[in-house]
Amino acid sequence: MNVGQFDYALPPALIAQFPAPERTASRLLAVPPYGGAPAAIRFGDIGGLLRPGDLLVANNTRVVPARLFAHKPTGGRVEIMLERILDGAAALVRLRANKPIRAGQTLTAGKTPLRVSARRGEFFVVERQDGAAMPALFESHGTLPLPPYIDRAVEEQDFERYQTVYSRVDGAVAAPTAGLHFDQALIDRLTATGVHWATVTLHVGAGTFQPVRAESAASHRMHREWIEVDRNACEQINRAKSRGNRVIAVGTTVVRALESAARSGQLAPFSGDTDLFILPGHRFRVVDALITNFHLPRSTLLMLVCAFAGHPNIMRAYDYAIAHRFRFYSYGDAMFAEHNPNPPLPGGL
Repeated sequence: MNVGQFDYALPPALIAQFPAPERTASRLLAVPPYGGAPAAIRFGDIGGLLRPGDLLVANNTRVVPARLFAHKPTGGRVEIMLERILDGAAALVRLRANKPIRAGQTLTAGKTPLRVSARRGEFFVVERQDGAAMPALFESHGTLPLPPYIDRAVEEQDFERYQTVYSRVDGAVAAPTAGLHFDQALIDRLTATGVHWATVTLHVGAGTFQPVRAESAASHRMHREWIEVDRNACEQINRAKSRGNRVIAVGTTVVRALESAARSGQLAPFSGDTDLFILPGHRFRVVDALITNFHLPRSTLLMLVCAFAGHPNIMRAYDYAIAHRFRFYSYGDAMFAEHNPNPPLPGGL
């Protein structure tokens, strides 16, 4: 599969550097499932696209202060980006420094001694040498990990706006951004019209920002993320399906969580890691419609959306969004796409 088919040119001015003044003030691009012209509306008017009985499924992960700065014994600065906590005193991280980091090196964060104990591909294992809990170090010395394409320092508003209003479970290093457009008032209005709400958990890792650098998607090694789809969510989804109502994922992370929990062919409770890589040709078992932001070129998230709604359809929608000056990426605008069960594949796939 040619990764170049998922590339596009984005004017840098369209990369949103700040959130909209209000969560629901973003724009929403409604993409017809079988072609046709997209329609742009205000996100706060999403109720017009929903039906009584629809089930919205959201990711309740919460972003932790995952960016931490440490120093080498020589004084050189090292940026530590948390991927996940491994146990009480160790973490899997990305390291960035002027010179390569090697296993065995020591670092200091604040007054806490650290040791780089191993390398795992693009990641490193870092351990506290005082035996104390690693999460406490990030809580006390870490900062909010805004995405790399937001070219500014963290501001006070980010601590609220880079979290969903329904975030509950600590563990993400990036926000599930489709959910950033909902405020509690909108959720309440939708609920009052008969739209239902369920949650799952997927702790978004830093790998979500990594483009697929290989020309063949088959050569890409998908990053692993921790998910939990509990029995209550499964029961809500199965009831909606039995009634003939739609299951609508709030974000690609929800699609990945639900499709991972249904890998056996039937949705069932699941807790653990997933490395599911959703590409065109994937058979979707759970999700009927998707709310999602606009994703980076050559990214696994763009591939997932194309698999869900059809590559030609989504790439036309991206062209429309660029031409009409939609805002892109984490703090940008969103789209609403319905599942196309028989999407045409692009040439060369």
